[in-house]
Amino acid sequence: EISACLVGSEMCIRDRKSYGCTVDEDDFHASTPVGDVAMKNIVAKTQGTGQGIILLLTHYDSLSSVKNFVGAEDSASSDGVMLELARLLCGKKEPNSVWIAFLDGEEAFVNWDQDEDHTYGSRELAARLAVSGDLKRVKAVILADMIGQYGLAIPREGNSTKWLTDLVWKTAGHLGYGDVFVSRSETISDDHQPFLSRDVPSVDIIDWDGFQNPKYWHTEQDTLDKVSPRSVAIVGHVILETVNELQKKFH
Repeated sequence: EISACLVGSEMCIRDRKSYGCTVDEDDFHASTPVGDVAMKNIVAKTQGTGQGIILLLTHYDSLSSVKNFVGAEDSASSDGVMLELARLLCGKKEPNSVWIAFLDGEEAFVNWDQDEDHTYGSRELAARLAVSGDLKRVKAVILADMIGQYGLAIPREGNSTKWLTDLVWKTAGHLGYGDVFVSRSETISDDHQPFLSRDVPSVDIIDWDGFQNPKYWHTEQDTLDKVSPRSVAIVGHVILETVNELQKKFH
């Protein structure tokens, strides 16, 4: 299964070629508790004038263990943000390339707490970039996950790189979104972990706790009516402006 904005195929990502992005598809197989599973990462790439890369992440797989699961918040909300960022960024030439990765296999097949039964796509991408040598070109990783809910209040994620977290939250404050990007902290394991473990500056933008009460997460109640257009727009605006700040920083 895949999130609502990608239902049926990955054509909505491939179509970004018309905006000037190249799109790479990485087919791979993952060893999971339920056996060997075919997966695919999709990466849209802008062309930079220099060698640096700013890497944006979202996961597009949805939960397979819940019947009739839609996944409007987890993870179609962040997919929608990244697709719009692709529309805005593809075709632009900046000092650093922007790679927007739509990752498979974030959700667990049996139990997230089971050793490595999760984040298959991000681990695959980090490993491939390390082998190709491109990982050392990555200046920053920004992950978005569960960012569309009403009453959005995104805490500073405790595992994330401090200077990059500071930049995102400072940018949000300057844009007037201090009520959304809040000062409290919460530690969450997510698709940024494989990059942090390889010493790549990374930040996770996620309001996991806010979707717990009432509990919609990983239930049939994760439907489109739970997603706020304002929340999605705010997060997209903050990421876009943070990318602009990173372009200046690593010019």
